[in-house]
Amino acid sequence: MELADKVLKCIDCGTDFVFSVGEQLFFRQQQFQNDPKRCKSCKVKRATAGPGGRSETHTTCSKCGAATTVPFLPTQGRPVLCRPCFQSKGGAARR
Repeated sequence: MELADKVLKCIDCGTDFVFSVGEQLFFRQQQFQNDPKRCKSCKVKRATAGPGGRSETHTTCSKCGAATTVPFLPTQGRPVLCRPCFQSKGGAARR
């Protein structure tokens, strides 16, 4: 199978970017299964955002009713716990 440059669309900004033959060879060597989804500038933005770059959702604890923030978007039907309730339940703190 002969490789050729591919034009892909970035899922963040929607611009087209080139997935070069050299990058494809690197991906094969690293045994990556999927093509990249983001252009280089969006990858850099995402990498420099770091852990503080995560969006947080303001919600109320399902157990005690206290106002809290969580680093994810809660899904319907699943309980959301504040840090003290989560830790008392036996969950490990990640910090």
